[in-house]
Amino acid sequence: MKPFEGIRVLDLTHVLAGPFCTYQLGVLGADVIKIEPPDNPDMTREEGVVPALNDAAYGTYFQAQNAGKRAITLNLKDEAGRDILRRLIKTADVLVQNYAGDALEELGFGYGAVSAIQPKLIYCTLTGFGRTGPKANHPAYDVVIQAFSGLMSANGTPETGPVRVGPPMVDYGTGAQAALAISAALLQREKTGKGQHIDVSMLDAALMLMSANVTDTLTTGKPPKPHGNNHPNYAGYRTFETADGLLMVGAWTNRQLSRLFEIVGEPARAAHILQVPRARVGEMAADDAGIISDHLKSRSADEWEAVLNDARVPAARVRTLDEALAHEQIRSRRVVQQAGPVPADNGPPAFPVAAFSYDHGTPGLERPPPHVGEHTDEVLAELGFSSTEIGAFRESGTL
Repeated sequence: MKPFEGIRVLDLTHVLAGPFCTYQLGVLGADVIKIEPPDNPDMTREEGVVPALNDAAYGTYFQAQNAGKRAITLNLKDEAGRDILRRLIKTADVLVQNYAGDALEELGFGYGAVSAIQPKLIYCTLTGFGRTGPKANHPAYDVVIQAFSGLMSANGTPETGPVRVGPPMVDYGTGAQAALAISAALLQREKTGKGQHIDVSMLDAALMLMSANVTDTLTTGKPPKPHGNNHPNYAGYRTFETADGLLMVGAWTNRQLSRLFEIVGEPARAAHILQVPRARVGEMAADDAGIISDHLKSRSADEWEAVLNDARVPAARVRTLDEALAHEQIRSRRVVQQAGPVPADNGPPAFPVAAFSYDHGTPGLERPPPHVGEHTDEVLAELGFSSTEIGAFRESGTL
């Protein structure tokens, strides 16, 4: 049995952060029902690497965090549509929404109205800046939060200046924080019997992803500087050129750095590193990095990765994502899984699922990503609507 089997989640979110939150609940067994306007479904349905799928409102960017869900269409500007949602809320444990501003509240589905329908509901709101503060109503996407939070200015090099992190890490980090908050609220409900309103901010999530940097900045008043791939104080914590490409070395401790010098043929330097304080090692970083660099150019990145790892020195060849996904380490884990048969439409053959597994009830996918409104009839029938009523709803534009 998966942890959230028997839990119903209403997903009124779009783009990445909200859908990733509900996706994480879904792979743990929750029945996630994605609710989209019939004339304006999730915009990511038209985004991805396969044009034909984008045209079919089934883009790979959408699929990445929506597998395993059921999808219905519902026009909340229509009273019949709002009534259907009220009936769904009575059956739900969690509602997650990231509507702009007060749009959902204006439709009659703010927390106060919804909790009156279902007092034990966990209601989670995701926004760019949170529900309080001077920027509470300002719009945001991942890159905007990277810029506002200081994350972008800590990335890049002195030469390039601020550089955004390529993948939408703030979106996914926000989704993960939201899923954690909902999980804790469900446990809290078991103890108190009370529902909960959760306020999740992308900006707050970005700060959580930089916890040590935030603490250092609060302590000194000085923000982190961009250093690219090279740590300014530790010679063994940076990228190096090898005979055929880049190698990232993570010799962080004095002992690891000593082992690194031993392996490259500098035993005297290795012994010296073990005798000096860590601060002194930092002072020698530039000279030590030059010595290491000269030696690492003699062999390939793969060779050095193997040799250093065998000596318990963290290191990895800088891989492209396709190379990483093909590696046996990832293939041996359950982080990437199929969701039913491999599709014949050039869609994704598998999806990232979760960064952890259990001995029993481990995260998994039971169904592929849903097409627009694919499960509308099924879900409405579960609510007690007849096929005639469902047909009438569709005819009137409710669905």
